[in-house]
Amino acid sequence: MHQHHQHVLQLDIQGTPQAWISLQQAAVHIATGSVAWIDGDGPLATLRGGFNVASGRQSLIEVHPIIALRGASKLNLFDVVPGFTKAKLLRRDRMTCAYCGQRFQERELQCEHIQPESRGGGWTWMNLVAACGPCNNRKAARTPEEAGMPLLYLPYVPSRFESFLLEGRHIRADVHEWLSARLPKGSRLN
Repeated sequence: MHQHHQHVLQLDIQGTPQAWISLQQAAVHIATGSVAWIDGDGPLATLRGGFNVASGRQSLIEVHPIIALRGASKLNLFDVVPGFTKAKLLRRDRMTCAYCGQRFQERELQCEHIQPESRGGGWTWMNLVAACGPCNNRKAARTPEEAGMPLLYLPYVPSRFESFLLEGRHIRADVHEWLSARLPKGSRLN
């Protein structure tokens, strides 16, 4: 079994992504009857379940790559801003410096505050872009206008579906397609 595809996308019953979970966690949901529906191009794995004493047979649990759980979601996930990480920001911005437009390796890029931190600019999706070291140093503690360095693209808050893609685990093709099909129109991930 490939290490890459051990994560199952857990949805609520409406199909909103909730979490990446392990095969074992998914198997528990399946065994306890909490899965409302499944999706994907067939099982990710078949796990061995419990023994049936009467028949002496061990049950098998097929785990699909996308499972939706019954019951109401605990919170409206569309009200939750996706968690911010540097890796997700750089993927959102396609590893491209917002000032010179060149593509870089992840380690050569920095999270750049559009409104400088020293002037109250926060660590938020809307105030951060990817920038290479030289551009970041040149812009220093100034706004893009003050530095005469216009942004080549604008920041945005990733949708819930984008955020799951941006986490950049090795996503099986069918799960990637499922998430991609639900991206907002203007998404850079399309």
